[in-house]
Amino acid sequence: MYKIILVDDEADVREGVLREIDWTENGFQVIDVAENGREALDMVERNVPDLIVTDIRMPFMDGLQLSEHLRRVYPTVKIIILTGFDEFEYARNAIHLDIEEYVLKPFSAGDLLDSLAKVKNRLDAELAEKANVGSLHEYYRRSVPVLRELFLTSLVTRTITSAEIREKMEHYDLKLEGNYYTISVIQLDRPIMQPESGDSNRAHDRLDFELQTFAVRNIVEELASRRGKPSAYVFQHNDCVVLYEISLAADPDKFRGESMVLLEEIRSNVAKYVKCTVTIGTGALTDRLSEVKYAYADALTALDYRILIGSNRIIAIEDVESRPKSPVRFDELQAQAFLRCLKVGSYVELESISESLFAPLIAAGSTCSYRDAQIFLLQIVTTMLKVLQEKHQNTDVGWLNEILQFQCLQDAKDWVVKTCTSIMNRIESDRQSTYHALVDKAREYTKLHYADNDISIAKLCSYLHISAGYFSGIFKRETKLTYVNYLLNVRMEAAKELLLTTDLKAFEIADRVGYADPNYFSFSFKKQVGMSPKDFRSRARGEL
Repeated sequence: MYKIILVDDEADVREGVLREIDWTENGFQVIDVAENGREALDMVERNVPDLIVTDIRMPFMDGLQLSEHLRRVYPTVKIIILTGFDEFEYARNAIHLDIEEYVLKPFSAGDLLDSLAKVKNRLDAELAEKANVGSLHEYYRRSVPVLRELFLTSLVTRTITSAEIREKMEHYDLKLEGNYYTISVIQLDRPIMQPESGDSNRAHDRLDFELQTFAVRNIVEELASRRGKPSAYVFQHNDCVVLYEISLAADPDKFRGESMVLLEEIRSNVAKYVKCTVTIGTGALTDRLSEVKYAYADALTALDYRILIGSNRIIAIEDVESRPKSPVRFDELQAQAFLRCLKVGSYVELESISESLFAPLIAAGSTCSYRDAQIFLLQIVTTMLKVLQEKHQNTDVGWLNEILQFQCLQDAKDWVVKTCTSIMNRIESDRQSTYHALVDKAREYTKLHYADNDISIAKLCSYLHISAGYFSGIFKRETKLTYVNYLLNVRMEAAKELLLTTDLKAFEIADRVGYADPNYFSFSFKKQVGMSPKDFRSRARGEL
């Protein structure tokens, strides 16, 4: 639905156009109606439309002046000019304004609809060009293998939300879910390049290495695919071939055994067909898809042990390092959600996040060591301290000592909720103070400069060093007014005061309250107050 502002100084024209055309049916929504160009500009500043339909002859600012301003400040807004026959050539001469359509008065609803349809087609074409749906679809189809590989790399190298995993699985047609998962990293055992080797030798060796790695990948893919179902995915990352295995069965020991058989087959086939050796590091099993990154990290750690126990072999992480069955982790996604909640979240969210943070710790029970629990609490407290530091608040709070004194996890959880509630209260208080100070500065600036006829929200925001969008939201939330309406109120109150306390003429008052055009001042005053400046003064003095 494209947004329209209709501008015409004749009420019967405005009402007729609004009544005779089914705007929604034709893909448009009239968001505002103005009586002249100046009023229309105020509306555009509040809500930028897709299209302006404007008369050419209007008081205060005509259609061409309005169009010229729009082309300068809002160049993407389309414009339809309504013009009489005697004004048509004058309007057509304004070629530099790039007017979309001209509609000659008197016109029928059908005439205007024809022009609206043409403009809508252009707007549709522009949207299609930006999206370029057809080309993007084909490009996306050809890019899916690359995107799939990038996603699999992300899955094992960073923390991804369950929702994002499900979305990517659907987009890339990946069947990643099962009962258990494991990651193995296969790396060629290559000699270390000697520093004295020349550039050409290094380039040749690098090419050989990449060709051999590609050959290893082909072997891994072929052997993994023999299982007859999509229970494994193979991709490359950091000069290694990564094998991601999925078990649909419920027996983890059987899955581990089958995996080790496959890895041994890979190792021996590489030696036989590629004429080189590989070392394979394999991580611990996990039953959570969101935690395969830890299995990948385990596999890399296992691979490092070849320095101690030799290469050309399979190294399982559980053979070289003891790992708890239920590790307690405070990962980056949890940290981000916790940080966001402390800064802008609600107290209900705080309760929910605290519950989700402590649930695994409590569930781990005896498998979680006292030291693991302390480290987990330290990570939570460090995040809380980070928020205080970012907000320039006192971080000398003694929390690190407090968390070592708890008798049970429930006490620790209660303390986290209570302390975080206090942090959120302080942040909200500071934020409100900042908002109030910002709005107060805006009001002060406006009261000092409302007499300047070029005052605008853009000029004010430049003074405040903030974006117009950010300021507009804060100002409206704090005052229940848009800035344009607030400025109008300030000017009208000043005008009323001058009308009541001085004998200044209307044009002199207009100049003193920021209106270069006295007629537009009178128009705005009457629309705001309900009577002309002259009638207002007369009524106040009892002359009416």
